[in-house]
This record gives sequence, structure tokens and C-alpha cells, in this order.
Amino acid sequence: MESRPFTAPLNNPLYYLANFRTVLAWVGTHHADLLTDDERARLAGFEALPRSAQALLVRMVMRSGCLFRLSKLRYPELGAPVVEALEALEADGWIDPRPVLSLEELFGLHTRPELAQALADDIARVGLKRSATKQALLAALSEQAMEPRPLTEWWPESDDRVVALTCMPLFERVRLLFFGNLRQDWSEFVLTELGHQRYESVPFSAASRAFQVRDEVDSYLHLHACRERLEADEAPAEIWQAVPTAAAPNPWLESRRGRVLYALGCKAERRGDPVLALAAWGASTHREARLRRLRLMERRGEHVQAFPLVEAALAAPRCGAERQGLERLRSRFAKRLGQSLPARQRAAAIPTVALTLPPLAKESVESAVAAHLSRADAPVHYVENRLFNALFALLCWPALYAPLPGAFFHPFHAAPADLDREDFVARRRRLFNDCLAALTTDDYRRRIVATWQEKAGITNPFVHWPTVTLELIELALACIPAAHLAAVFERMLADLRHHRSGLPDLIQFAPPGYRLIEVKAPGDRLQDHQRRWLAYCLAHGIEVAVCQVSWEEPA
Repeated sequence: MESRPFTAPLNNPLYYLANFRTVLAWVGTHHADLLTDDERARLAGFEALPRSAQALLVRMVMRSGCLFRLSKLRYPELGAPVVEALEALEADGWIDPRPVLSLEELFGLHTRPELAQALADDIARVGLKRSATKQALLAALSEQAMEPRPLTEWWPESDDRVVALTCMPLFERVRLLFFGNLRQDWSEFVLTELGHQRYESVPFSAASRAFQVRDEVDSYLHLHACRERLEADEAPAEIWQAVPTAAAPNPWLESRRGRVLYALGCKAERRGDPVLALAAWGASTHREARLRRLRLMERRGEHVQAFPLVEAALAAPRCGAERQGLERLRSRFAKRLGQSLPARQRAAAIPTVALTLPPLAKESVESAVAAHLSRADAPVHYVENRLFNALFALLCWPALYAPLPGAFFHPFHAAPADLDREDFVARRRRLFNDCLAALTTDDYRRRIVATWQEKAGITNPFVHWPTVTLELIELALACIPAAHLAAVFERMLADLRHHRSGLPDLIQFAPPGYRLIEVKAPGDRLQDHQRRWLAYCLAHGIEVAVCQVSWEEPA
């Protein structure tokens, strides 16, 4: 196993530069073949820059946009002025010292009083007062079709300078290769002291990369550009022409394409273009796209066309929430079309316990119920989703941290990067089956305890180490039958993103048994995902109850 990359402590004034160079080294080691010769040479040129120039460049890369005023580039650790660092960056082509600015860019860089000075003649010509708001100035001057120009031509009297980064496309590509997405910005790594957290050591190889060829990186960047155009409120119909029509062979890219198409459909619906919304959702593999499409067809009165699509979707629902939505749609469509459906089995009534408590000051209602019900021989713990999530993770640790393509991009992942993707479980189904097989033997308790002892403190999205103590784990294993664990874990795996939540708030141990208790304060009610969990537990012989709390009347 390769050694973990170096990260700098925050007491190093240039810690952000050290961490940035760690990123470049990692990408250079593991993704060099996905970069062109020019890009590799450019990154090597970064290492040859003076240290102050490197640091200044990183500071600018981490900030928003590509345009910077010299007067705003003040960093105490670099000293003042930063002119020498800028000269080095200019000499090597990292910045443009005299960029052409559009009117909008000029406004973005300057305050209203500054603009009133810079554009005094233009403002007078359009009949605006110099005291007009910045928005009013921009709106009025935009109608004049003013040509872009350097700052020295916009405002010759200014004693400031504007420079522009010329390297952002390269560093955006590097950021994608390191993080595996463009949602995370540089600050999530560069400005973080990572040493205070422990991460699972996952082997990283060429086979485990999400991107195997440069074209795949280009495709991701193209899809990201489409998403940015959506967020910039460009017309969905224009973006629809740019989104690839065919499914991507790379699952990572196809997941991204599905999310873009889902967002495009939502924007088209809001813009009053239902035909485009239906087309976009129909082409999307996003877990919510199919249900959104069918609901829109219902609103459009397309019941005859939609009914068989609902039936087909119910044969393979994408998640539990979709199944519930599809069943409701089928019931409504069948009623409208005069179709008969098999009688649905009535769900078992959920046991309810009424409890009256004094009004609470600061304590949560769950904690108050736990304290009220707890006995020496039957302790109650407020665990919500944490206990079963932790037991699942401790048993299935090898599956969660399998080095599959697109799961881990760097050594600082708290969770697999594809955890919320639709195919997360499917890609690991055999590995999960192997882990769950331990529940058919007496070995599962030992494995869970051994994993807790070996991994305690390692960041894991399913385990909250401060509350899931070894004592609690061992008590749970003594009271919860293996068959119940298997049932809960299988439901979690059916939709890991959504079924990690919704479990009852409390667990009461009464060795050798236990029960789960959902707490509801006055005025609160069960949510759909909670009802589904409670019904599932009852169907699998797990004792559950809803504790409905009311407050004592004041004396």
C-alpha cells in the first residue's frame, strides 16, 4: 500500500500551497495519462515558479472567478507588495496583465462610487444621476451596447490594475481528477487540516479510476458546462440540444448525464414547456425522473398512455419512495380508466402508547421519553438511525470500502464517492452478500466487534463513534436476533440513500429481547418513510410502537 500523501498543518503560513502541491502530485502520479503533454509541462512549470508566485496563484485559483484587482490581492504571509510575484506569473503566462473587461465584469469588480467616477460621462449621457443604484446604472448602460475594453480604457484615471487568470481550465481539470466532481471546491482540501481526521486506507490503482481515457474527462466537463448553463437560467431548449442523447458507457458519466437531464426537465416544467420536461425525464436514469414524468402525464390527462408505463415501472421500482408513488398513481389511473386492481392487503395496525409528560424546558421529547421508560432491567437508548447504521457498516465494511472504479479518487474520502448513486449497491451486491452471509453463522457478532475495535475513529458516514459505543454494540448484539439484523440490512440495501433514515427514535433492551419506539410530540405525525419502516418491521416480526406524547396541564 502506498504511503498517504503529505498534508500541511495550519500553523504553516503556506499550508494551502503545500496542500495544493499535494493535489498536483497525486494527479501527476495517478492521472498523468489523462493529461496532454502541454498540460503536464504546464504543471511542471508551476513547480519552477518562485514560492511567492506559486502561493499567490493558488490564492487566486481558490477565489471565485478569474478576474482580480491588484488592490485586493493582500495576503500577509506573502508580504507586500505582490508585484514581483505577479511579474513572475505574467512572464510565464499564468495571468493576463491587461484583460479585456465587459461592462458586466467592470461592474462586478468595482463599487458604485468607483463606477460613478469611471463612467461619469456615460452616466450623464444616458440621463442618470450619479447617485443611481448600481443595478440601475448597469441596466441603463447595458442598453448602450458598450464594447469590452481593458480597465485602462474604461477608467484611465484609476491607479488600480486588473489581472486575469489564464490557467483555470487546466486547474478545473485537475480538480475534477482529484475530487471526482466539480461540486467540491479547492477549499475543501487546500484550506483544511486533514490530519485531525482518520480515513480508511483504500488501495488506489489504474483499474479503480472513474475515468480511464481523456474523452471521458472531456464528457464530464461538457455535462458540467450544461449544468452551469441551466443554473445560469439559459433556456432549457438550448441546453437540451447539447446534452448527449445516447447513454454513456461509463456508469459514472451516465449517472451525471441522468442528473443533468433530470434538472433540465425540472427547469423546463417550471418554464412552461411540459413536452421538453417529459422528453428529458424520459431520457434520464435519475431515481426521481420516472415518477416526475408520470405525474406530469397525469396532470396533462394522459392516463391511457401513462397507465402501462406505471405498471412496467412497478415491476422494477428504483426505490421505496418511487414504489409508493407508483402505487398511488396506479390506483388513481385505474379508477379513472375503470380498471380493477387486486385488493391491497391492509397493513397491520402500528401499536401506539400514550404518554403524558410535564412540559419540557430544554430536553428533547425523545430524551424525555427515553428517561421515563428506561428501567434498570430494560434500559432505553435514544439512537434514532445511528445504531442500525453502525451495525450495518461494521458488518459490511469490506463492501463499503471496496476500491471499485469511481469510488475513491484520493486518500481523504470519508465515504465512497458513489455512495448516493443509483447503482452503488448493485455494483457491490456480491460483496454485500458475502458480508450478510455471516448472519447465518455465529461469527457475525465477533466480526462486528472486531471491526469496531480495529476501525474506531475512522470517518464513516454510517458510524457516529461518540454515541455508538462498544458497550452499546455488544448489548445490541446480545438482544437483536440475526434474522432481524438481516431484515433491516436488506431493506437498507434496497435504497441505501433513503433507507438509512426513518428508523424509530428509541430502542429498549429487555434481554434477551428488545423493541423499537418512535416518539411523536403533540402535533407531530408519522412521515411516509417512517410509516414504511414501521410496517416493514411489523411484517418481519420486529416489535415496534409509536409513543404519542401529550403535555400535562398546568396545575
